[in-house]
Amino acid sequence: MAFRISPVWWPVLGVASPLLAPLLYGKNRRYKANLEEVAERNQARMRKAEPIDLPELDFLELTVLVEEKTSDGFYGDAGVSYLFRTDRGALLFDVGFGPERPALAHNAAQLDFKLDQVEALVISHLHPDHMGGMKACRSKQVTVPAELGRPNGQTCFLPDQAEADGMPCELVNAPRMLPAGIATTGPLARSLFFMGLMEEQALVANVKNKGLVVITGCGHPTIEVILQMVRRLSDKPIHVIGGGLHFPVTGGRGNRLGIQFQTLIGTGKPAWRKITDDDLSDTITALNLVKPDKVFLSAHDSCDHSLARMQKELDADTDVFKAGKTYRFGETGSEAVH
Repeated sequence: MAFRISPVWWPVLGVASPLLAPLLYGKNRRYKANLEEVAERNQARMRKAEPIDLPELDFLELTVLVEEKTSDGFYGDAGVSYLFRTDRGALLFDVGFGPERPALAHNAAQLDFKLDQVEALVISHLHPDHMGGMKACRSKQVTVPAELGRPNGQTCFLPDQAEADGMPCELVNAPRMLPAGIATTGPLARSLFFMGLMEEQALVANVKNKGLVVITGCGHPTIEVILQMVRRLSDKPIHVIGGGLHFPVTGGRGNRLGIQFQTLIGTGKPAWRKITDDDLSDTITALNLVKPDKVFLSAHDSCDHSLARMQKELDADTDVFKAGKTYRFGETGSEAVH
């Protein structure tokens, strides 16, 4: 495994240790307190959650606008943006790094996608690679590239307090239906060492003659917790699980200046503890117990080693999402991938 922090930084960290030590101590105290808060929040949400009458969709079509892996002619990035189309409408799930990087604007142009093609924007969680970049994250304002056109009244559904450029916002505080016949799990919490307590929502749809399709952004609350909530919402069989699971076991994506940020700030562990193959094995076991028909992995927050292990060890038919590809479920009783 590569160093999570390049040895070039070690002398700097040594000199700065008198300042870093109390900072890390304070972060650790907050992290531990948040662990208790997260457990209480998520348990309370599970208790309150009631089944949702998910409409049977004739089909669900997922087009990948932004991902780490790509089809020919598309730009890759360590972020996520998925376009959903169903027989009941369309919505956009996350906007990657938005205007700060070229992937979303370029890939949307390749696919002739504009904002006016959807009824809503849904943000999984308020991190830069999902809500439009670092500036968007700092200002808590979801930002979409101008090339996608101006919003024309679509609502932005958020799991935590934020604004959206040119769009009315609704705070999602519990599982509910969204446009296009797709539901949200509502926010589920996770304690992250550097980034504090965060909230993330996942999407759930019911495809006729198939079952549930569950799509995550980063999967920070863990896929195990997300699926617990899904089971509170519906007892339909789980057909597809897709999206981020956050397993940078051997390294992160989008590393900068010799620092593997994903391995340090997004794993739900203290900075001095790595996410391991044992952690990945636990999740593989949990997914195999759920028995989905198909799993679609996001490479934006999981390393190639983790992707390869899941493709080999998951009982489900397992593939990796690629920008520029469309995945279609339902309608004819069979599944086509374009």
